[in-house]
Amino acid sequence: MRGEYCVGGASFLSFVALLLLIFVHVGQINTSVVPHGIAMAKVNTSGFGQALSESFNDPIQGLYTDNYTSPLGERNGLRQLYEFGLYSYCAFVNSSAGTCTNHTIADSFEPYVAITSDMFFNYTQFSDSMFAHTTFMDSSYLGYNARVAYYFILIGTIFATIALFTGVARRALLFFISTASSIIAALFILIGAAIWTSIVKKCEGVNTLTLTSGVLSGIVVSYGNGIYLVWAAFACLAASTVPYMVSCCTFRG
Repeated sequence: MRGEYCVGGASFLSFVALLLLIFVHVGQINTSVVPHGIAMAKVNTSGFGQALSESFNDPIQGLYTDNYTSPLGERNGLRQLYEFGLYSYCAFVNSSAGTCTNHTIADSFEPYVAITSDMFFNYTQFSDSMFAHTTFMDSSYLGYNARVAYYFILIGTIFATIALFTGVARRALLFFISTASSIIAALFILIGAAIWTSIVKKCEGVNTLTLTSGVLSGIVVSYGNGIYLVWAAFACLAASTVPYMVSCCTFRG
């Protein structure tokens, strides 16, 4: 394989991986089209009110809010959908109208805290007993692992950037740096993706949780497309290591 093809192929794969990771980083930073469309995890609470009503055999009043501009975490009412990114989370009263929290580096993934902080205290007390001993409620475990995964993804993104820019120059040393950087980036992105996949999968246990008399909780946790983007970035970085390595071992200059 000609050297320029190796370098070109590796650079293209690194560029695609970096682009995917940039999209992951901007997910849920605001409610505009692109950030709104990218999340690491989603929590749909639209069925929770009905589940409570069936459990208590009593209509549920004041659980949700229709005011999408009201601040989150101030017990102004539950939203229908919560979407979590790396720096903040957003909550929506319908498919498009919502608001987001302030940006925080290595923001914790704490879905139970997010939804209960929007409820009135009486509903929070019911929820505490209903979701006790579930991973969904274990905010310390989820928050810690999400923060760890963030730093793996961040470091992987940095090394992916180094691999891209050092791989375009025709120097043996730079080819070596780009090869090493792509390997490190792929490893760190792999770990970050695996951690996020694991914690969301464990949270999905709440989807089949029954409250009373076989009534499901009405809360549905699912993977966001951000996780798939991270896995795709890992695949691109892993694939780029081969042509980078070939260029590193065969280049004479």
